[in-house]
Amino acid sequence: MKADPAVQRQLLELAKVDAELSRTAHRRRTLPELAEIDAGEKTERDKRDALVSVQTAVSDLDREIARQEKEIESVRAREDRDRKLLESGSVNSKQMTDIEHELQTLGRRQGALEDDLLELMEQREALELDAKRTSAEVAKAEQEVAAAIARRDETFKDLDTTRARRDEDRAKLLPRFPEPVLKLYQRTLEHKGIGAALLRARRCGACQLELDRNTINEIKATAEDTVVQCENCGAILVRTLESGL
Repeated sequence: MKADPAVQRQLLELAKVDAELSRTAHRRRTLPELAEIDAGEKTERDKRDALVSVQTAVSDLDREIARQEKEIESVRAREDRDRKLLESGSVNSKQMTDIEHELQTLGRRQGALEDDLLELMEQREALELDAKRTSAEVAKAEQEVAAAIARRDETFKDLDTTRARRDEDRAKLLPRFPEPVLKLYQRTLEHKGIGAALLRARRCGACQLELDRNTINEIKATAEDTVVQCENCGAILVRTLESGL
């Protein structure tokens, strides 16, 4: 394949632009904020799940407290009824004894229910504190994710600007190259990551392999307008005074 030496040297400009495009794409894929956002969103989900669990436990306790309070009211109502019956004087001695015994039973029952209710109220208070703490953790996680997203978007904006400029530079360079040379360059770029590199001091600028004496002699004997490739990585070797030939 033939190409004017000046055209071959311009491949280094194209390779420089493509290298920056590659770095830009790599940075976009590997921004620390991306991992931070993923971890933050997981933390946020976990905290939200924990908050829902606590809120569900509070709701369950509220139902149990309401049931307990209703039962206490029922016992109190029965006590009031029995006391009014005693005070009415309309019961005989046996009935009076039975009612007094029932009042004692109801008193013990009410005491046990009130103790249970107090324990439930203490549990609810503890869960309320837990809910407030977890809610604050959810808010903190949300803020951290939002901050990471803002940093990511700002960096993406800068990277997109850089990519757009390099795309413009690339579009201006492409018409300078014969189609066969450009195809060879593109094919090597896609497979190896570098399409062309400077041959400097007998070393390939793409794979950094130092060429042996026989290869160097072959390149020396090759016409300047012949396109030479590295035997190791396939990159187009651009020859200049720095090549040590």
